Amino acid sequence: MTEDNKPKQVQHQHHHHHRSKRRRKKFWRVFWIVIAVLVVAGVFVCGMVYKNLRDTADNMYTPVAKQTKSNKGRTLDNLLNEKKPINILLLGTDTGAMGRHWKGRTDTMMMLSINPEKNTTDITSIPRDSAVIFPDFKSYGVTKMNSAYTLGGVSETIKTIDKYYSIPVDGYILINMGGLKKAINQVGGIDVTSPLTFSNMGHDFVKGKTYHLDGKGALAFAQLRHGDPKQDYGRQERDRLVVQALLKKSISPATLLNKDFLDSISNEMQTDLTMNQMYKIGMDYRKATNHVQSDHAQGVSKETNNVKFGLMEIEVVSRKERQRVSNKINNALEVPTKTVIKDDSGYNMN
Repeated sequence: MTEDNKPKQVQHQHHHHHRSKRRRKKFWRVFWIVIAVLVVAGVFVCGMVYKNLRDTADNMYTPVAKQTKSNKGRTLDNLLNEKKPINILLLGTDTGAMGRHWKGRTDTMMMLSINPEKNTTDITSIPRDSAVIFPDFKSYGVTKMNSAYTLGGVSETIKTIDKYYSIPVDGYILINMGGLKKAINQVGGIDVTSPLTFSNMGHDFVKGKTYHLDGKGALAFAQLRHGDPKQDYGRQERDRLVVQALLKKSISPATLLNKDFLDSISNEMQTDLTMNQMYKIGMDYRKATNHVQSDHAQGVSKETNNVKFGLMEIEVVSRKERQRVSNKINNALEVPTKTVIKDDSGYNMN
């Protein structure tokens, strides 16, 4: 190899080295541009999803007044931040779509007392026909609990529950049967064990047998009106079984913040839970719904002649029974028990 060739070779290698450096620089520039585009696109998509979820949640969001004696010093945000037990009122109706000024009767009334420390959920039904005198509508005299919503909305329902049971209500969910049906379909159906043998709406159930039900089947299971020897208390029991099964599947971030799930029920549900509150419940309280205890307030059937509605059959729940239920819920919420008021319906039952 001659001396003359050496500089040319070195020059060639040097030129090649510069070219590969330039290629590397170009590659990394393109790489970071692609990454930046993907990040921006991802942020945009997440923002759109969040906006859609927020819009759907806002569509359901309907705050109500919850100032009662038992609620003093309690705010849901504080309870959730401290992972303290919460009490959610679940109200069910058998009507169609709601709308902001919708009125009707709440045929299902139950408390969901969720304790994330003990990982337990107590579901307690209150009879829709409970004999009450509404705090803000005393002129109606003794009438049924499920009319509280008709007269004064969720706020009056909460006031009436506090009047007779002395328990705090931290949030509410109001849903109609159409919304419940869609929610059950969205989670892929639910599993329930039938407490009795009966047929309803083309579905047959055998006592002790477990069924996987879609939304329509679940309504057939829950809504048997006549033919249950326990009458309305039997319907309450089946309502609790449906809600219990749905809770196990729906209280999770994946479901609560699933757009299809929220969209399917948004026009048939109202709640004062915000999207962030739903997320926290899904994150921190979901294990508690795997251990459910079920109960109800037991009344005695009586007839009353109401000043506005005439003769009606009501359920008179004794003070002793209301105190038992009150103590059980307050214990589940880890708050002091309170003495419930005497019955002012005129029956003076102990």
